[in-house]
Amino acid sequence: MAAITETVLGVFAHVDTTVRALEELRAKGYHDLTVYTPIPVHEIEDVLERDRPVSRVRIFTLLGGLLGLASAWILTAWTSLQWGLFLGGKPPIGLPVSPPYVVIMFEMMVLFGGVATVIGMVVLGRLPRLWPSPSFDRRFTNDRFGVAVHCTPARSASVREILRAAGADEVRA
Repeated sequence: MAAITETVLGVFAHVDTTVRALEELRAKGYHDLTVYTPIPVHEIEDVLERDRPVSRVRIFTLLGGLLGLASAWILTAWTSLQWGLFLGGKPPIGLPVSPPYVVIMFEMMVLFGGVATVIGMVVLGRLPRLWPSPSFDRRFTNDRFGVAVHCTPARSASVREILRAAGADEVRA
């Protein structure tokens, strides 16, 4: 059974108050945060990226690259056997692969790795998002910053106090 969570939203007018609120929330142990900004802000990224685990997209890239290598090796081996291709006096199938096979293997590794990376970003990013988040406010695309904290109802009073103390213009659930 999943724990019941409540979302507390703080609306800020300035970057420095938003960063202060994020620092305070992280120091108090709140890590389930969603931040809305009208522009990219490096200070906010620095606070959010601190202690974040490495993305799992790289696993998709590795698996895609390995699949591309295997597919290319199978393709070149099958083609060599079907057409009786002998390059440089080497057998059609061999592990010391000849240079033309290396080029094909490299290209398919890059192709499959790139496609797998895009698939990984879409899957892990849970895209497309067909409905906006309930905590989203249209002002966040214009001139305001938003910090949505997902917490248990028992901790929401503490979150509201932290957001107000940091300088939030508006705090709501």
